[in-house]
Amino acid sequence: MNVEILDILSILGALAFFIFGMKMMSDGIQKAAGGSLKKILGAMTKNNFLGVVSGFMVTTLVQSSSATTVMTVSFVNAGLVSLTQSAGILLGANIGTTITAWIIDKVGFDINISAACLPLIALSVPMLFAKRKKIKFYGEFILGFAILFWGLHEMKDAVPDLKNNPEVLNFLQAYADGGFFSNILFVGVGTLIAVILQSSSAAMALTITLAVSGIIPFEIAAAMVLGENIGTTITAWLASIPANVHAKRAARIHSLFNIIGVVWMILLISFIIDLPPIIQWVNENILRDSTDILSPEGRGTGIAIFHSLFNITNVLLLIWFIPWLVKTATKMVKSKGEEDEVFKLGYIGEGLLPSNELSLMEAKKEVKQFARTTSKMNNLIRNLVKENDNKSFQKIAGKIKNFEEVTDRFEEEIAKYLVKIGQGALTENMSLRIQALHKIISNLERVGDIYFRMALTLEKKRDNKIWFTQSQRNKLYGYFELIDKTFLVVQKHLDNEFKANSIDEAIDLENQNNQLQSKLRVSHIEELENGEYDFKSAMHYRDLFMACEKVGDHLINVSEAMQLKI
Repeated sequence: MNVEILDILSILGALAFFIFGMKMMSDGIQKAAGGSLKKILGAMTKNNFLGVVSGFMVTTLVQSSSATTVMTVSFVNAGLVSLTQSAGILLGANIGTTITAWIIDKVGFDINISAACLPLIALSVPMLFAKRKKIKFYGEFILGFAILFWGLHEMKDAVPDLKNNPEVLNFLQAYADGGFFSNILFVGVGTLIAVILQSSSAAMALTITLAVSGIIPFEIAAAMVLGENIGTTITAWLASIPANVHAKRAARIHSLFNIIGVVWMILLISFIIDLPPIIQWVNENILRDSTDILSPEGRGTGIAIFHSLFNITNVLLLIWFIPWLVKTATKMVKSKGEEDEVFKLGYIGEGLLPSNELSLMEAKKEVKQFARTTSKMNNLIRNLVKENDNKSFQKIAGKIKNFEEVTDRFEEEIAKYLVKIGQGALTENMSLRIQALHKIISNLERVGDIYFRMALTLEKKRDNKIWFTQSQRNKLYGYFELIDKTFLVVQKHLDNEFKANSIDEAIDLENQNNQLQSKLRVSHIEELENGEYDFKSAMHYRDLFMACEKVGDHLINVSEAMQLKI
């Protein structure tokens, strides 16, 4: 039998249809669920077992372990979950992805779901034009579901008919009988397929389709499934490339978990156990199905059983080694410094300390760290004004965006911690200090917002090919130096206790700030009238020095908040 190029393209086209449907279905349910997915992941990470449950639930819901892992990496990057918490979620995602194999086997092959595809499309398309967003998102989900199974149906029809052409299997069968080395070979094939498709679910669909169609035997399919477990980790790696060191470590944990699992399973099925009888026993005694899992009709179920057994067993084994996985990933990805660490609460955690006084002391230390982090944005903006190289400019702008997100996280986490402290028995002294810290973190977060808007102004200026004169640059540099001095004074006040210390230096710097802003505003109008720069340049320049003045206003608020008469 000759397999022509048209046959290959038909299989690839059906596979593309399946992937498109899965992406649409996953995106639709994620949009419809809104913040509930984040709440599930955020709330159920108090211990590793709950983390596994949350990862399983979200992956089962969105039918994409890649979506869960990318979501988890982004949460680690933003500081929403810790590295240890992320490990539990990633382990749960591996169990959740096994549901896909069962859906494909039971719904995709045992039931002619393709017959319902056109009615589902007829139902979903009008929903896409609804005014309510939630209806649109559910329409996307239903349409994606229909396209997914239509693609699966087309994939099954596109594979060659081998019933009367058994000679095509000779090549694969020869390699399938090679024991350990053939297992390694097809693990590599499965890994490559998952990497290319960027979806373990799509790779699984292709594997089951080939197995059910009789093109590949059960042993080859099992080895490919193991490889697909490794290949799917590439998604988390790609998502972690622009992220901080913690997100990169989360991606490494996912890879370590899957690679270790595949290694012990390969050794087991190659040298110790005979896999098909075990899968057959599960099928007959637990699922009450007498179908031979080595036959084309039973291979889909056999693969689903194997995939579930492997991932559940791997999680049950490695959940006890999460601290080791975290430690190993930390050694694999070294921090490049403070900027790489970017958001990490160093002093406050989930629970309070034995006394409210000690908890408040730790909160104040975290606020000092918040101020130090925010102060770095001033230098980043200065570098952004100086930078001429487009690649370097974009890199610095990306860092500023990241820092702005960090300031949001700092404010949120410290505020939540202060609220917890406030729920206990407090003296008047402690109540005043908590109020002061709330005021400080609010002002520091606004400073982060201002710097981010300044970065957007500079990006817009660059995109429109608007340039500052050297005189404009020098005046901005002078302003940045004044803000540097103000941050140093703020840090000095935060190092002190809450009491009525002198803030004369801070007031003097605030006066200098106001005077400089007024001076630049006057000279700016004169220079514009004299034609030293055009109106567009003038507008961006004015936005920047006015923003600097606002930074100074918020910083004096921080110094004043520390001056409590107690």
